[in-house]
Amino acid sequence: MLKVILPDGSVREYSGRVTVYDVAREIGAGLARAMVAAAVDGKIVDADFQLPDNTSVQLRILTKKDPETLNILRHSAAHLMARAVMRLYDNVQLAFGPTVENGFYYDFLLEHHLTEDDFPKIEAEIQRLIKLGDSFERIEYPRESAITILKDIGQTLKAEHLEEGLVDQQSVSFYRQGEFIDLCRGPHIPNPQFIGAFKLQSVAGAYWKGDAAKQQLQRLYGTAFFDKKELDEYLNRIEEAKKRDHRVLGKQHELFAIDSRVGQGLILWLPKGAVIRRQLENFIMEELTKRGYTTVNTPVIGNIELYKMSGHYPYYADSQFPPIKMQDGDEFLLRAMNCPHHVMVYSQKPRSYRDLPVRIAEFGCVHRFEQSGELNGMTRVRGFTQDDAHIFCMPEQVEDEFRSCIDMTLTVLKTIGFNDFEVRLSFRDWVSDKYVGNAENWKIAQASLEKVCREMQLPSLEIVEGEAAFYGPKADFVVRDCLGRKWQLGTVQLDYNLPSPERFNLEYIGSDNKPHTPVMIHRAPLGSFERFCGILIEHFGAAFPLWLSPEQLRILTVSEKFNDYAKSLEQKFLAQNIRVTTDLRNEKIGAKIREGRLDLIPYLAVVGAKESESNTLALRSRKEGELGEIVVETVIEKLLEEIKTRKL
Repeated sequence: MLKVILPDGSVREYSGRVTVYDVAREIGAGLARAMVAAAVDGKIVDADFQLPDNTSVQLRILTKKDPETLNILRHSAAHLMARAVMRLYDNVQLAFGPTVENGFYYDFLLEHHLTEDDFPKIEAEIQRLIKLGDSFERIEYPRESAITILKDIGQTLKAEHLEEGLVDQQSVSFYRQGEFIDLCRGPHIPNPQFIGAFKLQSVAGAYWKGDAAKQQLQRLYGTAFFDKKELDEYLNRIEEAKKRDHRVLGKQHELFAIDSRVGQGLILWLPKGAVIRRQLENFIMEELTKRGYTTVNTPVIGNIELYKMSGHYPYYADSQFPPIKMQDGDEFLLRAMNCPHHVMVYSQKPRSYRDLPVRIAEFGCVHRFEQSGELNGMTRVRGFTQDDAHIFCMPEQVEDEFRSCIDMTLTVLKTIGFNDFEVRLSFRDWVSDKYVGNAENWKIAQASLEKVCREMQLPSLEIVEGEAAFYGPKADFVVRDCLGRKWQLGTVQLDYNLPSPERFNLEYIGSDNKPHTPVMIHRAPLGSFERFCGILIEHFGAAFPLWLSPEQLRILTVSEKFNDYAKSLEQKFLAQNIRVTTDLRNEKIGAKIREGRLDLIPYLAVVGAKESESNTLALRSRKEGELGEIVVETVIEKLLEEIKTRKL
């Protein structure tokens, strides 16, 4: 007897073999028609999945309202796109076709060179396949039989993948749709008519299994939605994102530059961009002082033995610049992380339990050996500065310190205006051998981290296994910007391993007068100033709030006769540390105002005869519009209050 337990707690019993679709149809014909897939004991399966007999299962019917189904739709659209390409072109080899954020892609090996000119033809064929309505049929074969099938139909890349990459699989699954058959784990939508809207987006080069020594492939990107309205909204966001591209705005507003003569992936902070960075640094420094941190400065290079001891070398060898070899035989690394240096700071003198926690912070510059194709403006660079800190504490202090780190990260996000975020807990994959340290410490660390996060009722808490740092679990804050895009920003990581006797053998003398090993917490609310500022430029569209704006006020004269008055006002504002400039050019005031608006200055002040006689200025706000004629001292008070409170 099969017992099916539904989300509302009700139970349905079956004496014979039934599919998920059978259960849905019994509940209601409308639900059966709307069903995209199902979750059986938490595992996503096809609508025609046959339920096991003589057991009980938890069943959740999934429709397009469930967030899990969009990726299923897009994966099915990738199959449809591959089928269309194979219908249109000869000798097509299929590689991989996964979903990615906001869409999907498929890698092809074919003689025809795909360009955007091919998109209308491919899209028309996809539309014909949707109308044709062939269902997705899952078929399982023994692994050896599957290899034979793939070779028989000329799909040698997939056959190679089975032979070399899936050697532990006894059987594998295919999905067939009409004449098209593809090796695939699934699941898929019941039929292609669930695809309400789709669009091909771009084509790029790729390599088979990401190996530059292997075949050159063509990667075709697309996206799909359940209805056209969702697609239109997405395409509008894409267009808005193009307008907000930090690389374009950064150049337009003179915030930063990347010059090949300095090196790709290395940021030149121009004066205006440096102001934004300095304001962020000041903000973080204020929080550090309030929370009992001490700041240090450490070198950007270190002896390679330091990183071998920490475990970062060779674990991260691929992302580090090659060692620098000295004549005396020593080797140095351009550091890719700050933590080993902060460990050395801690170790410079004996520590007592009365000294702990020790909180060490640094705006530390690090370098990563990123490939050229991975670089992207400020958001993916080779040199960057982290708002880094490391806390050394007793085990019984871990939860309070971890809670304080999370609270600081929340303060930073709230101040910037990132109120839409989720928290991802990255835990250890117990099968993988990439992690260091004993299992018991890992269990303690993960339990402590999860307990604190749940007690703080953090939003959208998600646990992901296998994404922890090699030395410990972590909490990552993933924010959603004004365009709905997700960015991983702040991180807090718990570490029982670097301080351990097997690594740096850090100690403190406990109340029992015996040596003990401290616990280490890694913490960076912003992540890096480069990436964070790149995200801020796009989030605000370079229209920064007053406290961050490189230029906070611009004074505009209606004619040259009032230049002296404008200069005297400038000095008054500068004396209050308000970032002010004057536009004294012999231009029409309308042109000056338009230019100030294009430069996204938070406040423009117009001065002429009336204002100079009454010690006032005509104030215009970027957000509120015309504010009228206001006494100078009142304007200063208004701006200072807005800056002090970091008003958004």
